[in-house]
Amino acid sequence: MPDSRAYDAIIIGTGQAGKPLAKSLAKSGKKTAIIERDDKVGGSCIVYGCTPTKTMVASARVAYLARRARAYGVRTGAVDVELDRVRERKRAIVDLFSGGSRKGLEQEENIELIFGEARFTDARRIAIGDELELTAPWIFINTGTKPAVPDIDGLADIRFLTSGSLMELDTVPEHLVILGGGYIGVEFGQMFRRFGSAVTIVQRGRQLLPREDEDVAEAILEIFREDGIDVLLEATVTAVARDGEGSTSITVATKNGTRVLEASELLVAAGRTPQTGALSPRAAGVELDARGFIPVNAKLETNVDGVYALGDVTGGPAFTHISYDDFRIVETNLLQGGDRSTAGRLVPYAVFMDPELGRVGLSEREAEKLGISYEVAKLPMSHVARALEMDETRGFMKALVDPKTKQILGCAILGIGGGEIMSVVQVAMMGQVPYTSIRDGVFAHPTLAESLNNLFMRLGA
Repeated sequence: MPDSRAYDAIIIGTGQAGKPLAKSLAKSGKKTAIIERDDKVGGSCIVYGCTPTKTMVASARVAYLARRARAYGVRTGAVDVELDRVRERKRAIVDLFSGGSRKGLEQEENIELIFGEARFTDARRIAIGDELELTAPWIFINTGTKPAVPDIDGLADIRFLTSGSLMELDTVPEHLVILGGGYIGVEFGQMFRRFGSAVTIVQRGRQLLPREDEDVAEAILEIFREDGIDVLLEATVTAVARDGEGSTSITVATKNGTRVLEASELLVAAGRTPQTGALSPRAAGVELDARGFIPVNAKLETNVDGVYALGDVTGGPAFTHISYDDFRIVETNLLQGGDRSTAGRLVPYAVFMDPELGRVGLSEREAEKLGISYEVAKLPMSHVARALEMDETRGFMKALVDPKTKQILGCAILGIGGGEIMSVVQVAMMGQVPYTSIRDGVFAHPTLAESLNNLFMRLGA
């Protein structure tokens, strides 16, 4: 018979919703078990996503700036990237963050951190292998997602990289081919180009970053081609094979016929799929959608009473800050007697290419689909004083406003500090500050935020 333990709450996954929820439940006096399948605590953000990738993006930017030093009047020698040292820096920061998260959970009274693969046996019961059985009236699923592997002839027979394994390379690939032009493909494509790889991105759709407006995608494409990245749009990989020399032959169907690429490494960045298979949620009666995600209502409740799902596993916006807000919704409703939900929340995000893309609110495409009237303010970064002084003039700023109420509906900031400028606009949106107040506001000179004056001056009074 397995060891049986009873708790007030069970959390599956130590991601950006699970970990703070465990601590909040414990502080409220709830005996809580939190289960982690991997050997590191923190979920995909800390272990595989935000923390390691942005650490490596920073290294790539240093290499980029070093090569541009002469433009700033600084003489340097040849730039050589030691990828093994980049990797060690990345590992050290991941270990620091993950170790701190683990220590925080283990020191908390009322929390038991359990390592192993969790699976439902019924709506109140979780098994960890054949040795341990846990029960609780509340169960929270925070298992996240993993890289999707498309059905391509020959792919299952070769070694390929995902976003996690790519960051474990110790030498710079001669030619990195990336399958997918979404956020992951874009960030890694530019990163490895700056490390010194030849990079080819194969994108099935008509543009990079398919969720973005066409003008944003076009500007990103122009930046990538300026950086020497080969981008194939409306292109489909039909077959892959490993040759005797250790390279990968990739057959691509394009608008102009078939093309064969020879890659030293292949990164598959074709989306994410939910980690629900081994969890066996149907044993608890929890419904899954056609892609395997767990549908929830605005309060993050599944169809089974007492079972909640938070973060990426719900199929909602796959961002760390959204996962953390999911925690706050559940905490407010279950522990504070509140009535909070996902309805109407803003979903800001940033793509950490260089220059950054910061986005919040409606895009033009979304506004048109919803039939919402809007006006557009647009300002090239080449018209921003601070950007000129930094010699970082690629990209533009764009904002949508309601012509009647003067409220800001959304913005896309593709430029140096794009995520930070976007956050200023988001604060205005949260406070329902009309764009005219930002237009007429006094900002410190010379800052990037000051450019919002000029952006909104392009609209009528």
